[in-house]
Amino acid sequence: MKRAGWYLIAGAAAGFAGIIGFHGSGTAAPAALGQPKPGSAGAAAAPSAPDRTTGPAARAGASGPVRTATGKVEQYGYGELSVTVTARGNQITGVSVPLLRTAEPYSQQLAQQVIPMLRAEVLAAHGAQIHGVSGATYTSVAYAQSIQSALDKLHIK
Repeated sequence: MKRAGWYLIAGAAAGFAGIIGFHGSGTAAPAALGQPKPGSAGAAAAPSAPDRTTGPAARAGASGPVRTATGKVEQYGYGELSVTVTARGNQITGVSVPLLRTAEPYSQQLAQQVIPMLRAEVLAAHGAQIHGVSGATYTSVAYAQSIQSALDKLHIK
């Protein structure tokens, strides 16, 4: 029975790595998105400076003052998180996670890998209507709900 358990763990790890590799092949690396690399100290827990050169706001010349709002703290199966959105006009220019508390180290590690992907999706979608990350459904849903809460505070659709 112990031997079969290792096969399951190895298979799950290989599948997760394949999904991350496939999903990441069409997007920029997390470091290029203004986020720390996954696995680095404080990657998901520390807020990052808004990236004002990414997205359509910088290229399309969105007007208006820079505004910031933090979404409500969302409880999910493995912890809680909150997302801060920075916008100029009606364009999202930055996304960060100032609060991330997880129940165990594995959840922290998973969140550090998933949050840069979710951030990239928000910047690409210009809103909270994003695709979740397979294997991190609860984290993805909580992230999207907190994003929507922040967008509601900013009066952005």
